[in-house]
Amino acid sequence: MKLIPVRTGRRAMLSVLSLSVLVFTLPALMQRAAAQDKPDEDQPASAGQSAAGQNPAAASYRTIYLTNVTSDRDANEIVTDLRNMLPRARLYYVSAQRALSIEGSAGEIESAQKMLSEIDRPLNTYRLTFSLTEMDGDKAVGTQKVSLIALDNGDKTTFKQGSKVPIVTATSVEGSSTQSSQVQYVDVGLTIEAAVDGSPDTLRLRTRIAQSSVSDERAAGNTGDPAIRQTALEAAAALVPGKPLVLGSLDIPGTSHREEISVVSELVR
Repeated sequence: MKLIPVRTGRRAMLSVLSLSVLVFTLPALMQRAAAQDKPDEDQPASAGQSAAGQNPAAASYRTIYLTNVTSDRDANEIVTDLRNMLPRARLYYVSAQRALSIEGSAGEIESAQKMLSEIDRPLNTYRLTFSLTEMDGDKAVGTQKVSLIALDNGDKTTFKQGSKVPIVTATSVEGSSTQSSQVQYVDVGLTIEAAVDGSPDTLRLRTRIAQSSVSDERAAGNTGDPAIRQTALEAAAALVPGKPLVLGSLDIPGTSHREEISVVSELVR
């Protein structure tokens, strides 16, 4: 039997410690190597990535249809509002389909949908009843009523009643005996234009009312065209639903009567 001498002292202790570190480090190295050999789908997702390895802020695409907008003007105002609120998103509007295309992050698309649900709301419909009452002092002689339907988006609604009167605007002579005339037709009668916007509590009205008729006088010159007499009223006012509002009154030429014009609004839906 051969005896192996055992070293003592500081050098022997360092050798034992080095061997211990090697023994305890080897399992950790093997575990790390096994983890690196696993496929990517087995690795846990980092804080900045989704499970599929994609950034959650990556751009998405969505098409949203405007269901209550009735004009390109209103649609362009909505697009401008979205562009100002979501400057990083890309927005396009297709007029023919009333469609809004948006490209941006999931949060931007969600914000756009929420904004549109509040902006693209159903429009209120109002019935505007105009009363043109002929007055003899304080006594009503006769009343003509005209009702219009208007949306609260500021679009103009027009009513016309009357006839077209021919007016010769030019005369030319062709050859020795042929004469031709250019004729323009002028609307004569009652015309009412009205537009409303706002809410039922603060409904704003913009209106123009014009009445015209053929005068017994003749136009200047030798054309023989009739003279047209016209009276017009333009007004802007705030309406309270169900309460008549007098817009104005005018004297009727040649008589002691006057005509009083009033309007009342009614919410249809």
